[in-house]
Amino acid sequence: MFSPEGPSLRELAAQALSSVERGYDLLAPKFDHTPFRTPDAVLDAVESALRRTGPFDAGLDLCCGTGAGVGVLAGVCRERVVGVDFSAGMLDVARERVRPTGPPVSFVRADARALPFGSAFDLVVSFGAFGHFLPRELPGLFAQVRSVLRPGGCFAFPLVAPPRPGSLGYWMLLGFDAVMRVRNALWRPPFVMYYRAFRFGDVRRELARAGFRVDLHALPEFGRRRDGSPRVRLVVARTPG
Repeated sequence: MFSPEGPSLRELAAQALSSVERGYDLLAPKFDHTPFRTPDAVLDAVESALRRTGPFDAGLDLCCGTGAGVGVLAGVCRERVVGVDFSAGMLDVARERVRPTGPPVSFVRADARALPFGSAFDLVVSFGAFGHFLPRELPGLFAQVRSVLRPGGCFAFPLVAPPRPGSLGYWMLLGFDAVMRVRNALWRPPFVMYYRAFRFGDVRRELARAGFRVDLHALPEFGRRRDGSPRVRLVVARTPG
């Protein structure tokens, strides 16, 4: 799962026994060599889909980490791009590594649950971050996203179809979440990272409650499952124009 340049087991253990913020500070220098980073194929597919929807003026990468999604925004936004994350270590890596061509790029340290912006963006994206939010936090999170979007703005993120019950992938995710729950019951501070907590039915309902109109777009680059459903969808939630 990890390349030779990735973290050692000892480093992963130190991260897992830290808070989320401190854990990502520790992981930041090697994060891009872990499976936690969104694959380039997903980033490219999302950028391609957003090109058909845009262009946009200002874009925000929510929970940007080391800045992988910033390149997507730089490809579809004309005026400026901002990455926001609460890990100073991840932002340090992003500032060092991200050199996109196109609009100016800046990075801001802040909590996604308390964004320090007004309604300044036409597009907000996020990649692989929602497992760090508990279901009860989704209403506040989506309200924050809506608050930074201009009228007619767009909130977009990819969503991978969940593994079928009983499959190897299903049991792996179930086991991971169980380990995390035991860890958080026995150790403080908690490390919130639950892969099965972000369920589309709940997400769609909370987006609608926050005032978004939700559409789904299949990403054809990833094909379909045996039942014909897309393997990966792009969730596109829009504010009233």
